[in-house]
Amino acid sequence: MSAHHDHEHGHGHGAHGDSHDHGSLKSYAIGFILSVILTAIPFWLVMGHVIKDSSTTAFVILGFAAVQIVVHMIYFLHMNSRAEGGWSLLALIFTIVLVGIVLTGSIWVMYHLNHNMMPSMGPAGSSSVQQMHDMP
Repeated sequence: MSAHHDHEHGHGHGAHGDSHDHGSLKSYAIGFILSVILTAIPFWLVMGHVIKDSSTTAFVILGFAAVQIVVHMIYFLHMNSRAEGGWSLLALIFTIVLVGIVLTGSIWVMYHLNHNMMPSMGPAGSSSVQQMHDMP
């Protein structure tokens, strides 16, 4: 029975395959500070009306959001090419490609449905929507 007991407690953390880099306090502090900065700058851009064009502001905010996603993946999720033999990074790339295909296809279908379902122009040059508004 003591041999079985020694076998259970004789393993170190390395024997269980726990060789992941869980980060340090410094790593988490850097990630937190970067996250705060990457949140505060877009907030300031919107609240201070720094950029007058709303579409440009939206693209800038999306850029900050993408950078913040990368910061979270590196500093909090510890995703890199070494984590789990690269499989977590490969799964992430696959997910991004799949979401990109789904979003692009959905937008493409909705645009073409909207374009193809628009009422045709009437003979007098006004649209059918305008003709419906003119009805009693």
